[in-house]
Amino acid sequence: SVSALSGATAGILGLTGLHGFIFYFLASVLLSVLLVLKAGRRWNKYFKSRRPLFTGGLIGGLFTYVLFWTFLYGMVHVY
Repeated sequence: SVSALSGATAGILGLTGLHGFIFYFLASVLLSVLLVLKAGRRWNKYFKSRRPLFTGGLIGGLFTYVLFWTFLYGMVHVY
């Protein structure tokens, strides 16, 4: 998932604190924008509204992000 991939990236890059959370939200927004661009003018064929594109799974994905972020940060920068 995107949350796991961005969490691993943040951990490897050594992001900590607020910078790590900002990275997650930027990655989520980037994915949402790319989905809207890919759907084009016919976005309503694939989605009921645009709101779930930007908010759907944001909190649920945060837990996966933190798991991979802390794991990879520990493996690369602590050990």
